[in-house]
Amino acid sequence: MKARVLLPLFLAFQLVCVGIVSPAPDAITEARGRATTQAQNSPEVAERIRRVENGLLPSVVIKSQPVAGMKLADRMRFYKTPGVSIAIINNGAIEWANGYGVREAGGSNPVTTETLFQAASISKPVAAVGALRLVDKSKLNLDEDSNRKLVSWKVPDNEFTKEKKVTLRGLLSHSAGLTVHGFAGYAADATAPTLLQVLNGQTPANSAAIRVDTIPGAKWRYSGGGFTILQQLIIDITRRPFPEFMRETVLRPTGMTHSTYEQPLPQSLWEQAAAGHQPDGGVVKGKWHVYPEMAAAGLWTTPSDLARFVIELQKSKAGKSNKVLSQQTTGQMLTPQIEGWGLGLAVEGTGRAARFSHGGANEGFRCQFIAYTETGQGAVVMTNSDNGGQLAREILIGIAKEYGWPEYAPKEKVLASVDPKILDAYAGQYEVAPGINLIVTKEGDHLIGAAGGRRIELFPESEDKFFAVTTDLQIQFVRDDKAGVTHLLIDGKTRAKKLK
Repeated sequence: MKARVLLPLFLAFQLVCVGIVSPAPDAITEARGRATTQAQNSPEVAERIRRVENGLLPSVVIKSQPVAGMKLADRMRFYKTPGVSIAIINNGAIEWANGYGVREAGGSNPVTTETLFQAASISKPVAAVGALRLVDKSKLNLDEDSNRKLVSWKVPDNEFTKEKKVTLRGLLSHSAGLTVHGFAGYAADATAPTLLQVLNGQTPANSAAIRVDTIPGAKWRYSGGGFTILQQLIIDITRRPFPEFMRETVLRPTGMTHSTYEQPLPQSLWEQAAAGHQPDGGVVKGKWHVYPEMAAAGLWTTPSDLARFVIELQKSKAGKSNKVLSQQTTGQMLTPQIEGWGLGLAVEGTGRAARFSHGGANEGFRCQFIAYTETGQGAVVMTNSDNGGQLAREILIGIAKEYGWPEYAPKEKVLASVDPKILDAYAGQYEVAPGINLIVTKEGDHLIGAAGGRRIELFPESEDKFFAVTTDLQIQFVRDDKAGVTHLLIDGKTRAKKLK
């Protein structure tokens, strides 16, 4: 998960507006990459592909208002996302896979199904399977103190670890009480730290030391730092380089032949890799960042390879294929441990709606997968843009409608009627951070939010709460009985003071 200096929620607001007033990049093309399956050559599947490509849906819809499907090519331009790659799982197999657009803005090399993308935090569930393989081999125990097996580095003991210790179960379920949410990576021409330097927060590491600051097991808190400890744990137990262990233990057995945890990416694979892109459409310096935090963020892969990984988990859970994990261990992986989180995966739903998923955000890359435990359905979407997260969501919602996925649809909102005088009071300038302002204006009978020259309509769901239809963005205006409107909250967390 990518760490950012700017407030992420406000950045998300800016991202949904990308393209509203800006010209589309010339590099976006509608050309598809080479397919990987015979099935998609059938007329039935070809028609399904066409419907998906023309049927993207927004994250939020307004009740009783018609929703028209959106074209993938149009949404790529809107989000300034040069390349997208998709793989669809149906009936326990890859039904079709396609690449769209180009690997780098301004270039002509198309995205194909074999183009490599950074998986970012989707590296975590794949790494989790590697650790659980060691559990199956009795080299690790889910509930023992990790310090018993760590050799090169130890989790520093403190007041929080007196009674409860950091365990593998805690590392995998983000409940070990550890710091460091995510990692920013390192520019291609920068000096990357060693793993030990990352663990200790020592120069040239750009992240803080990974430490326990809450009682292990007390609560869920996402921690890329925990998976960095996991990486060191695997290295110490196997005495092998992490990329080598993962290649032999997980990647090859599951058929992920186009994937690697090697960081930096070997030069021999550069021609197969997509370049990352910033919100304004510019290429990331050096094309991509380097992540020595391999287990947390270092996997390079393709949607088809990730689909093969997902299918193996589906089959392993059903006892139909156990190439890496036993049925019992896979069952534990997909069982909620704390707050809807399994061992390395988000898990939700029951019966036919039971599903597991994970997303990823590295510098210049966004990706997402979702898979159903019982039905053999799912999809993987990878993009080469910081704007690609919302695009991936729109693609997945469109796929869900086409393939009849249960309990996966846009959020439905009901419009509220608000007195225009109240809307007048909300107009003004709000300081989200020094030098970063959100301007709210009333136009007719509705509100418009503007940031960085981009505009988005805000729809009321109550007198003081508003939403956007192209994202999960929520804005709440807060007033004082004497002073009037004093500030607003973005997604209930980020406070923006009203200036005028």
